[in-house]
Amino acid sequence: MSSGHNGGGPCGACKFLRRKCVKGCIFAPYFDSEQGPAHFAAVHKVFGASNASKLLLGIPAHKRLDAVVTLCYEALARVRDPVYGCVGHIFALQQQVLYYEYCYAVQILA
Repeated sequence: MSSGHNGGGPCGACKFLRRKCVKGCIFAPYFDSEQGPAHFAAVHKVFGASNASKLLLGIPAHKRLDAVVTLCYEALARVRDPVYGCVGHIFALQQQVLYYEYCYAVQILA
C-alpha cells in the first residue's frame, strides 16, 4: 500500500478495473501500481469496488488506512478460505494459545 498517488499511471485499483485513475481517486493512496492490483482484486471479489468505495468515503480520512488494511486482510482470508475467512485464522490462533497454555501448565505441575 502506498501513501500517495505518484501520478505516473493508474493506481492499483484503477489498473485492476482498467479505468483511468482520476485526481482524487479514493483508492489511489492505498493501492499502489505494483502490489495494489493483487490486493484490490481480492477486495473487489469479496466486497465489490462500489461497496469498498462507499465504505471508505464514509470513514474519516485519518482512519482510512486502517480500514483498507482490514478490508485487504479480510478479503484475502475469504479468498483463501471461502467458508470461514479470517474467523478460521482467529480460531486457529486461539487453539494455538490454548495449546501453549496447556503445555505451560503441564510443565509447572511436573
